[in-house]
Amino acid sequence: MDDGFLMEVCVDSVESAVNAERGGAGRIELCAGLVEGGTTPSMGLLQVVKQCVRVPVFVMIRPRGGDFLYSDREVEVMKADIRLAKLHGADGLVFGALTEDGRIDTELCTALLAVCRPLPVTFHRAFDMVHDPMVALETLISLGFERVLTSGCDSSALEGLSLIKRLAEQVSVPAASLLYWGGITERNLQRILEGSTASEFHCSARSARDSGMKFRNPNVTMGASFSAPEYSIKVADVAKVRTLNAIAKNIL
Repeated sequence: MDDGFLMEVCVDSVESAVNAERGGAGRIELCAGLVEGGTTPSMGLLQVVKQCVRVPVFVMIRPRGGDFLYSDREVEVMKADIRLAKLHGADGLVFGALTEDGRIDTELCTALLAVCRPLPVTFHRAFDMVHDPMVALETLISLGFERVLTSGCDSSALEGLSLIKRLAEQVSVPAASLLYWGGITERNLQRILEGSTASEFHCSARSARDSGMKFRNPNVTMGASFSAPEYSIKVADVAKVRTLNAIAKNIL
């Protein structure tokens, strides 16, 4: 963080990871299933990304889309994925877990943190689904999470800015850093950073790229009706990452 801030870019491909680093990202969050908010990537993807970039790679540990209330078998999958991610070079892990009444699942988080150590851990967007964010933040700090990813419990960091300010005051002598995400673009980053005194922010900075396929069957999709189109691929955009980086440098 030589420039006083760190930009984290979430990616789901080797191309996006390389583009994020080229654009100036200081850290990568590696995921699959970005349409669902991010799920655990394959270990093959992690291995190749680690061969292609030098910045730290934090790996998402989320066995499925949907809520953050996990069954015993899903917990076993999460533990296995953590061990594999560490084995294949992860520099940090990202996960979150809640109880049925919208509180931090302290028992599960403690168990998963023990498997993650000595690597640093971020509590992900599950934070924005909690019943009481102020209490939840104190809980996460006490558990030992290094970072908390939040959009201020709203649809984007800009809409959640008032809560983000209050959360930032709560960690004015931080045991954990707040990492702001959600709808961050070239048009609103300055306002978000100036309003939140952030030292880190998180974005995808993606653009759509047309598929190289020449034959296309318009009658078939590979997923549900809401899935992304097969012939448009979203990747991290070097120019967007550079622009966001430049904006942050001018502010922080």
